[in-house]
Amino acid sequence: MSFRTTSAAFEGAVARRVDVQVQIAGGTPAFNVVGLADKAVAESRERVRAAFAAIGLSLPGKRLIVNLAPADRPKEGTHFDLPIAMGLLAALGVLPQDVLSEHLAMGELGLDGSIAPAPGALPAAMLASELELAFIGPEASGPEAAWAGGDLPILAPGSLIQLINHFKGGQVLTRPAPGDLMDGAPVKDLRDVRGQETAKRALEVAAAGGHNLLMVGPPGAGKSMLAERAPGLLPPLDAKELLEVSMIQSVAGLLDKGRLSRTRPFRAPHHSASMAAMVGGGTRVRPGEASLAHHGVLFLDELPEFHPQVLDSLRQPLETGEIAVARANSRVTFPARFQLIAAMNPCRCGWAGENGEACARGPKCAQGYQARVSGPMMDRIDLQIDVPPVTPADLALPPAPEGTAEAAARVARARQTQVDRGGLNARLSGEALDRIAAPDPAGRELLAKASEAMGLTARAYHRILRVARTIADLDGADGVRRIHIAEALSARRARPRGQAAAAPGRVSTFP
Repeated sequence: MSFRTTSAAFEGAVARRVDVQVQIAGGTPAFNVVGLADKAVAESRERVRAAFAAIGLSLPGKRLIVNLAPADRPKEGTHFDLPIAMGLLAALGVLPQDVLSEHLAMGELGLDGSIAPAPGALPAAMLASELELAFIGPEASGPEAAWAGGDLPILAPGSLIQLINHFKGGQVLTRPAPGDLMDGAPVKDLRDVRGQETAKRALEVAAAGGHNLLMVGPPGAGKSMLAERAPGLLPPLDAKELLEVSMIQSVAGLLDKGRLSRTRPFRAPHHSASMAAMVGGGTRVRPGEASLAHHGVLFLDELPEFHPQVLDSLRQPLETGEIAVARANSRVTFPARFQLIAAMNPCRCGWAGENGEACARGPKCAQGYQARVSGPMMDRIDLQIDVPPVTPADLALPPAPEGTAEAAARVARARQTQVDRGGLNARLSGEALDRIAAPDPAGRELLAKASEAMGLTARAYHRILRVARTIADLDGADGVRRIHIAEALSARRARPRGQAAAAPGRVSTFP
């Protein structure tokens, strides 16, 4: 006779049902786990055996078979320990069989019989709610699972003994309360950045429309300071976005005691990050930095120092908003709708073309340094601005009259206008782009001439229209006029068709 309970396997940030079938049969004593399980799952037999010994139980000297169905779906992680143990407890008559059919369980067993947390409690609890099952998980994961819904029955025992006592009536486990909903760390104020009004304006435009932004300038110009203040310009996550972000963080094991935050993610990986670290993957497929920045900001400092293949791996998510990690026996998709903000020096020495200085290695140094970022990658960056060095006169200026709060209010109004139309301008395409971002005759003429002179691709042409629509939204204008097209064009690196590239490190700026 076989005993069956339910657990979950994770495909990206989504939990999929797995039936855990346990059978005690005659024959040579053995404990086998089948069903395309990885090494962590296969090792569960030793953890289960030790946990049973710790609570005074022993496994029968028979052939024990655990099947994880469907057998052709890869199973990863230590969270199958608890459902396997529950199946064996039911087979030994310790737990009633109906308990198995009414619950979805996950959790890692300690050698002392304790139940340790495992990543993915929130999506697993969401799956339990969808299947109309109760949820059993570790005590530490209870506040996280409680966010799945107030009507979802949840048990969060700290050990196998507590779980057994609950079902035998010797102890009552109450439903855990959801973790705290935090506001996040205090935002950094734009008033801290002296000068750089052009860059501040570009940052506001990028935040208002969800556009990608590249800042090029010498060391110490304030590029990183500006990027760190981008999250303060963005509105808090709405309920749907909060759930999506939290499920990704849950699978990655980043939710501490079930605490959620409405602050948009800000991820700043080091330039030595591998492709798996950036877009996800590895032996056990986990979300990468691009997915952890979903609905937030991915900041890449020292952009050319990243490996070219790592940068090019971001080209697909910048267009589609998702990342597909393909394996020989599976395909995992992670959401990755992030806003890219990048910073770089004009050349390796950092000062090419600034204040009359010349690169010590000549123009080829700057050209080769910037060429580490491929043309198709650059084409996907809407705003490309020059950030000049900060002068002593800038540092002596008093703080700007407007800071993050005032800019965030304008951004919120512009984004609400876009939401009312159907979505952020950075995602406009096709008929919606033609209808919403169509410029007036003067603007159309200017854009046509600029496209010819700058050699714009079709993608760059459409991105300029999107940026111009965002600038119009910030101005409260109904349509896109010539002045909005001009400002959008001024933030685009010029490369005249049939001519050499513009001087290294020089980027057009807003007038």
